[in-house]
Amino acid sequence: MADGEDFYQTLGVPRNASQDEIQRAYRQLARTYHPDINHDPGAEDRFKEVSEAYDVLSDPQTRRRYDAFGRDFRQVPEDVDPETWRRSQAGARAGAGRGGGRTRSSAGTGGFDFNSGGFSSGGDIDIDDLLGGIFGGRGGGFGSRRGFGPIPGADQEAEIELTVEEAYHGGRKSITLTGGDGTRRSFDVTIPPGVTDGQRIRLAGQGGRGSDGARNGDLYLIVRIAPHPRYRLEGRNLYVELRLAPWEAALGTSVAVDTPGGEVKVKVPGGTSSGRRIRLRGRGLPNPKGKAGDLFAEARIMVPPKLSRAERRLFEQLAAESDFDPRAQP
Repeated sequence: MADGEDFYQTLGVPRNASQDEIQRAYRQLARTYHPDINHDPGAEDRFKEVSEAYDVLSDPQTRRRYDAFGRDFRQVPEDVDPETWRRSQAGARAGAGRGGGRTRSSAGTGGFDFNSGGFSSGGDIDIDDLLGGIFGGRGGGFGSRRGFGPIPGADQEAEIELTVEEAYHGGRKSITLTGGDGTRRSFDVTIPPGVTDGQRIRLAGQGGRGSDGARNGDLYLIVRIAPHPRYRLEGRNLYVELRLAPWEAALGTSVAVDTPGGEVKVKVPGGTSSGRRIRLRGRGLPNPKGKAGDLFAEARIMVPPKLSRAERRLFEQLAAESDFDPRAQP
């Protein structure tokens, strides 16, 4: 994130933006900067910044904490009053200005970097000192030395990449995360069926260690669904290309289509043109709490790359008999 830029600026939305506006902004930026699409230097870093901003602002509870505490929100205990926190920060800055010593009150956002396997943090604060180490640091920590008493461990985040099939069916998945000190921890994670991109899976008590006997924070795994060679996923809706011969599109047919839930038959109406979407209700990602997504088969008319003599004769006969003009169609 650029200096002085907050998560709203990263996504290019106002602070009062609706959840739909935040989601639309993220999708547009993700399509622009995704490293599989954009190979320019810096695109991957920008994509990570956009993803981090969306992770925070797309969750109402996390967004409220970010609005209240800014980039410090992950380090602030749950029961701290925002106004009290702001007064304490102002006092700390005033004390530093009077020569009261170096202030370490401003912390950048921190979290697992799933791609590099490490834990990153910004600002001047010693994150390991504050949290007592992400995977088990030192017992006393920041709280006991400053006289603040027990401090709960901070919640942490990491990304988990799933295939479309894993997101559809759910199940168990083993992952390994590496802390900033090189400590590795492995988890067996239960993936709920129908999990969507950006959804968070909570592992209670697996985040930052609390100091002086306080509770540990939670670890949130942010779902990232990998690009698929056959399917395109938007929310819970699945899109699949449906290739048709010209005569199938013209006359109508029934085509078997593979989906994550198994093979289905798609009835193609006669007179189907390329780009037409045939909707199969409830064949997208399942939803344990409501309506499942839909499957959209998108027609694409294919012609033989090389015509036999008989095929050429038939197409010539059709061209002579038909008065259809595709360029005259609306």
